[in-house]
Amino acid sequence: MRKKIGQSDLLKKLKAKRKRIDLIDRKLLNLLNQRVHMALQIGKVKKEMGDRIYDPRREKEIVERLRLRLRNKGPLKERDVERIFRTIMSVCRKSQK
Repeated sequence: MRKKIGQSDLLKKLKAKRKRIDLIDRKLLNLLNQRVHMALQIGKVKKEMGDRIYDPRREKEIVERLRLRLRNKGPLKERDVERIFRTIMSVCRKSQK
């Protein structure tokens, strides 16, 4: 016989899961800021070298690496991974200007 879960137990579960999401969001924000910081440093070097900020080959390389070598195991879909990383790269690129 299956035990019925009370509403207060479900609310506790929900609160615990949301707390875990909050922690993950904090970690993601920290990592994103680290990435932008590195992009700023790369932008300075590119300017010193006289290179353009936008490097489509590098961005394609990043997307391919994500797709082929890092092997997304889901549940995030491949197209969503690419969309997320293209947005991240766009934000980083804009910060370099």
